[in-house]
Amino acid sequence: MKNSATILVIDDTPANLSLLNQLLRTHYRVKLANGGAKGLELAASASPDLILLDIMMPEMDGYEVCKRLKADPATAGVPVIFLTAKAGADDEEYGLAMGAVDFIRKPIAPSVVLARVRTHLQIRTWQTFLEDKSAWLQSEVERRVNEVLRLQEASIRVMVSLAEFRDECTGNHIRRTQNYVRLLAEYISKQERDRAFLTPEHIDQIAKAAPLHDIGKIAIPDHILLKPGRHTPEEFEIMKTHSIKGEGMLLRSQHELGEENLMLLYAAQIARSHHERWDGCGYPDQLLGEAIPLPARLMAVADVYDALRSRRPYKRAFDHAEAVDVLREGRGKHFDPLLIDAFIVLEGTFAEIAAKLADE
Repeated sequence: MKNSATILVIDDTPANLSLLNQLLRTHYRVKLANGGAKGLELAASASPDLILLDIMMPEMDGYEVCKRLKADPATAGVPVIFLTAKAGADDEEYGLAMGAVDFIRKPIAPSVVLARVRTHLQIRTWQTFLEDKSAWLQSEVERRVNEVLRLQEASIRVMVSLAEFRDECTGNHIRRTQNYVRLLAEYISKQERDRAFLTPEHIDQIAKAAPLHDIGKIAIPDHILLKPGRHTPEEFEIMKTHSIKGEGMLLRSQHELGEENLMLLYAAQIARSHHERWDGCGYPDQLLGEAIPLPARLMAVADVYDALRSRRPYKRAFDHAEAVDVLREGRGKHFDPLLIDAFIVLEGTFAEIAAKLADE
């Protein structure tokens, strides 16, 4: 009896309680309640495996008891079998609609009671097994997805580290520009033009993609990439190829995954197009206006602001006010006008990020 199922019998007639107790106790643990209120109390204290419930009871009939059992998450899944002298089809339809699993007619036939109870306990056992299996599978899927995401993020960090190692930019440049991109994207997501595209998921994936904007510089020869002074026109043409090379690397990674990965898709757009200009005078494709992917337009503002604020062997670091003037001057020429309007509103936060994540 230690592992037997628990049957709760709710009936206001002592003779029926006694009969059912004698019948069931050989096979199951039995709890008895002589009314609806007592039955609800016992069910709430320890959820039974099955309930045999009389319909015709004073104060609270079986229909009301069933309704309350099904409204309580703790007992909603417990199978309820109605015990009734009613024989009408309407009565059965009403009871089944309330959530009962079966009806047993009075006067009861012991063999029928045992057979119905056994059948519905077996069904409940399988339901519980399937629910537990489903929960386990869901947990396992989530665990595997999280493993893939962690591996993806680790791979991205390695790729970014390689780019940093060969470039004049620092890790803080990566962090600053990522913060700037997220800040701008969240602000313009509230505006009509880009609201539909800039969902929270897309903003998150664009921000995660931002650190890969210059990954193509890995493929640029050292004597050009690390040159301390300005590039010759020929060297600059080679330098400009980092945008196409970066896109190629990221699209190959996406292809190898065998599925559309939003982060890699946006990273490829950013890598190729963050040097395009709103007026069509950028590179590598001379895209004009909104033909430039929005993730790349966001990156352009973030990258130029950070480049202006950073010291290079061939230039001094601009202060915040000077950088703001340059970006304002580029509105509608170099940059998306809407993004520059947002930048002007957010310039104080840009300055705070620049100070907090300043290069040492």
